[in-house]
Amino acid sequence: MIKNLRRAAIAAVLLVVPFLASAPARAHGRAAETYTLPMAAAVQLLPLAAEVRDGYQRTSFKHWNAGKHPADGCNTRAETLLSEAVDRPDVLRGCRLSGGRWWSYYDARWVTSASALDVDHMVPLAEAWDSGASQWTATRREAYANDLDAVTSLVAVSAASNRSKADQDPAEWLPPAVGVLCRYVSEWTATKLRWGLTADATELEALTQLADACPGTTVTYEPAP
Repeated sequence: MIKNLRRAAIAAVLLVVPFLASAPARAHGRAAETYTLPMAAAVQLLPLAAEVRDGYQRTSFKHWNAGKHPADGCNTRAETLLSEAVDRPDVLRGCRLSGGRWWSYYDARWVTSASALDVDHMVPLAEAWDSGASQWTATRREAYANDLDAVTSLVAVSAASNRSKADQDPAEWLPPAVGVLCRYVSEWTATKLRWGLTADATELEALTQLADACPGTTVTYEPAP
């Protein structure tokens, strides 16, 4: 009975926001709309499809590029580190970062050296390829790999936590820090919806269960151009 009521509630939300997963990001020059949904409803918008790794190469996603401000000499990685610094580092010649302090939320650690950080693609490049990016143009893959327009797309975390995650989805890996699970799943779902990526059956089942564990959490996303 409870399960049926929950499904009915999700269906009601989906009637209000039809076709959001495939909605065009730009229409007649207007800015894309931003959508905020309960996590359970957002997860249900993810298209179900089998993952296909055939042909994947990391070099298929050009990164890091010159970022949003090419004239500053800082690439996407450096711009992400600068935007996420709790204590801003000094920017030296060649955009070398000195000092600064960052909070790695995956493993609840302070990091005080830019070289000890990785900029993680919330949905890893290989996972994106498996979930639809294999069909994109090289230009769109570059835009995905350097997405500075959504705070959920790239995240500065400790190198150790990023390498533990590797290319795994939430059915295979979740951040070990206490109290961050709902944030992580929300940001994962937002990134997949932003870029129109699919989820396989195992991933979708895990996301559905995780959404049930985060009843007060919402997902906010803006479809990518």
